[in-house]
Amino acid sequence: MKHLIFSFCLLAAASAAYASSPKKKPSVIPADKVMTHDPVMAKQGDTYYLFATGHGVSVMSSKDLKNWKFEKPVFEEAPQWAVETVKGYNGHTWAPDIIFHNGLYHLFYSCSAFGKNTSAIGHATNPTLDPSSPDFKWTDHGKVIQSVPNRDMWNAIDPNIIIDENGTPWMNFGSFWDGIKMVKLTPDMNGVAQPEEWYSLSRRQRTFNLDEENAGDGAVEAPFIMKHGDYYYLFVSFDYCCKGLKSDYKVMVGRSKTVTGPYLDKDGKAMNKGGGSLVIQGNKDYAGVGHNAAYHLDGKDYFISHAYSVAEEGAPKLIIREMTWTPDGWPVVNF
Repeated sequence: MKHLIFSFCLLAAASAAYASSPKKKPSVIPADKVMTHDPVMAKQGDTYYLFATGHGVSVMSSKDLKNWKFEKPVFEEAPQWAVETVKGYNGHTWAPDIIFHNGLYHLFYSCSAFGKNTSAIGHATNPTLDPSSPDFKWTDHGKVIQSVPNRDMWNAIDPNIIIDENGTPWMNFGSFWDGIKMVKLTPDMNGVAQPEEWYSLSRRQRTFNLDEENAGDGAVEAPFIMKHGDYYYLFVSFDYCCKGLKSDYKVMVGRSKTVTGPYLDKDGKAMNKGGGSLVIQGNKDYAGVGHNAAYHLDGKDYFISHAYSVAEEGAPKLIIREMTWTPDGWPVVNF
């Protein structure tokens, strides 16, 4: 755990140092040296932008996916609504998602405290990701949803947005408790659509007699949905992150022809009944790998995530791999 905390602090300190010294050009960091947690990505023009857990949401950019540099964080100060809403939140912002829709880049982000579902998901927009553009400005729209202990058996963190074939935005999210949920959003994605539509996408068995404030042992989190061919694919992370060399994170998948599920694994088992087929897991070089995103960019499919480096005593490192597909339509990631 101390190595994870060190990695978080180093990442945040580097981002903060750049934010406070805008004239200082950041050093270029090779991809295999980037320390990060919960990475997501977007491409604008010839530049890739990486968003990840960090103070104010950490941001990096790259022209080639091989060399990265720090950009200013999304928020210079913690959003006031989040400080007032989430006890213990101080600006260290988790597990963002980024999507381009209707002429804007939409960033969703998690405000929480570790192991608690006193959590909320916020939403901010920007017309461009290029910090040199005169149009560059993040506008925060505040809270989308909030989870409350002893009211909700779900946790409002780890958001991911998917736009269905009708142009309707859906947010899937969740961590532990009763698993991964999905809710229909308003067209501007600032809130929950009315009448409300909620679905349960993935869950694992949880010890029944645990207190509802306890995250429990149904270890599933970090959903990400990608459309490929005729199917929507739901990726989730099973087991445990954030334990350095003791992390046993792994990525599982299921698919559905409708965005709301049910998502079935290779054996036909529904993910909301404990199903999921393995995509990637730790090996001799990485103790665990998870919290992934998946994209179709430049004619290829990419899988990105973080993994805990054995050689660096559990430091969370950036993983970017090309993703291919079996003849019967299941994702393959060589690791």
